[in-house]
Amino acid sequence: MPRALWTGASGMSAQQTNVDLIANNIANVNTVGFKRQRSDFQDLFYDIVQAPGARATNAGQNSAGTQLGLGVKLNGTPRIFTEGNLEVTEVQTDLAIEGDGFFEVTLPDGGSAYTRAGNFRVDADGSLVTPDGLYLNPRITIPDGTTSIVVSPTGEVTVTAGNTQSVVGTINLTRFRNPAGLISLGRNLFQETDASGTAQTGAPAQNGFGALRQGALEKANVEVVTELVGLIVAQRAYETNSKSVRTADEMMRTANELVR
Repeated sequence: MPRALWTGASGMSAQQTNVDLIANNIANVNTVGFKRQRSDFQDLFYDIVQAPGARATNAGQNSAGTQLGLGVKLNGTPRIFTEGNLEVTEVQTDLAIEGDGFFEVTLPDGGSAYTRAGNFRVDADGSLVTPDGLYLNPRITIPDGTTSIVVSPTGEVTVTAGNTQSVVGTINLTRFRNPAGLISLGRNLFQETDASGTAQTGAPAQNGFGALRQGALEKANVEVVTELVGLIVAQRAYETNSKSVRTADEMMRTANELVR
């Protein structure tokens, strides 16, 4: 009987984590460049009462055996890197990636981080930075007196100051063999890990990298209806597991009352 209690409790714990993940997805439905996560579960080890193939009698073998599962656990929370919808903003420093790739930014300690959020701004020094002030890498500096900024699909940045046009730099993109292996830093940033593979840098719209679209932002790839359905399913699964715990408890109470 205690096995049923712990098995049901493991299901409740797993579904609670699932609800936490869905809540985070819904909370970030309007976060630029956010990528939703899903819960992956796996069954726990089994109590092998009788192994399959064990000889039951002199006449033959037990074809299936007796295996009692001991619950469920969370196996991972992979991030889904499907492309989100694009929202046209007409802001010259807003950039969206149509396809594969990340923007690379420089962290305060000199390390690199990666993001799909292209809501860049021009700081007091003329550099393109994230809302947190992190420099786009390679660094792009917009000269004083600039009246127009044009970013081509291939990443070339052209500015107009007065009657003069000049190219001030090129934006590169970075991609990974396994983007789900990136570690989340918050603030729409990811960092390379052994699981993600080494960063591969290239020009936009070439060799499989996505193209840049100026004046647009990539929205979160969260479908609210899908998340709400998942929330209902998780709630029902939680309730069902709680009922199995309650049933096991009632059966134990009934067994205890037999000796009175």
